Amino acid sequence: MKKLRSGLICLGVLTLIFAYLGHVMGVSNMLNTIMHTAHDLLLNTCFFLMAVCVLMGALSRLLLDFGVVDLIGRLVKPLMKPLFNLPGEASLGGMMTFCSDNPAIITLAKDRKFAGKFKTYQFISLTNFGTAFGMGLIVIVFMMGQGFVWQPLVGLVGAFAGAIVSTRLMQLFTLKSYPEYRDRQAIVQDTGSESEEVKDSGESVFVKVLNALLDGGKSGVEVGMSIIPGVLIISTMVMLLTFGTSAAGTYTGGAYEGTELLPRLAGKVNVVFDWMFGFNDPHLVAFPITALGAVGAALGVVPKFIAEGWVNGNAVAVCTAIGMCWSGYMSTHTAMLDSLGYRNLTSKAIGAHTIGGLVAGIVAHWIMVLISLF
Repeated sequence: MKKLRSGLICLGVLTLIFAYLGHVMGVSNMLNTIMHTAHDLLLNTCFFLMAVCVLMGALSRLLLDFGVVDLIGRLVKPLMKPLFNLPGEASLGGMMTFCSDNPAIITLAKDRKFAGKFKTYQFISLTNFGTAFGMGLIVIVFMMGQGFVWQPLVGLVGAFAGAIVSTRLMQLFTLKSYPEYRDRQAIVQDTGSESEEVKDSGESVFVKVLNALLDGGKSGVEVGMSIIPGVLIISTMVMLLTFGTSAAGTYTGGAYEGTELLPRLAGKVNVVFDWMFGFNDPHLVAFPITALGAVGAALGVVPKFIAEGWVNGNAVAVCTAIGMCWSGYMSTHTAMLDSLGYRNLTSKAIGAHTIGGLVAGIVAHWIMVLISLF
């Protein structure tokens, strides 16, 4: 009966969505728009994102293998306790997720020596801390590739502020429900192997550099491939609800046509988004909504927004901050906490990170306001 009930609910929701789209756009136009939008996103956005992932994957592996990531982690180590209430070792986890994706910090947390540095409530908050920097390097480079040089760096500052809020709130929520976690040492419930260390194999520097670049590039291909489903599925649906008719004012079945439902809804509370994020167009609300599920999919809507003239420097800074801080946490938090053995705290992690992402966007916006004054 449970499966039957969930099946009926799923069928009902899908029927309502496609009935609405088909009623507004026409069934034939709706189907053609879905196919054409997905095809254009694949060719002009996904492959561009994959190229960025490959290049950044190669660079990240080079920085990791030659100790640059560890060096930066050591430099920011003194900031971890006062800002995040985390041991200095957590800085390495932040750098790893910044160079790759959210789950990288879980791989590191499986190391018994690493986990032994944390109290239980701090260990649990690594999910929020690591997610706040997930795919950060890719997001920043992508935004810079769109012609905005320094605005993404403002977004990085905003994401950093969001990370502090999210991590601290998660620790607060955890201690409120489980006060005993304050003094309890973190225990790795999965007795995995210790984290691997780069050893000197006697190879020449040239060979080490070449191997690092090629191995990193391969991992970048995997990240790029993993982005494609989110971009094609989530971004296509979001665009159907964001954009309007063709230039002629009619539905033709072409790419990037839609019902403009999201902008109409956002326009009713636009004063809120204007104060919080400084969005000059209600269409921009599609970015944070998409970033909830996948930051790669959120990046997929940016080129079209730029082409429509909806994006300015402030929007880039805010979207970079929100994209980095949220980085698809709705689709990763459950799996990450389950991997650590604390799935029952998923709702608290999601609540804390929702607030953190909003703070990230607000901070980025008001920094841009201050910069504009000078």
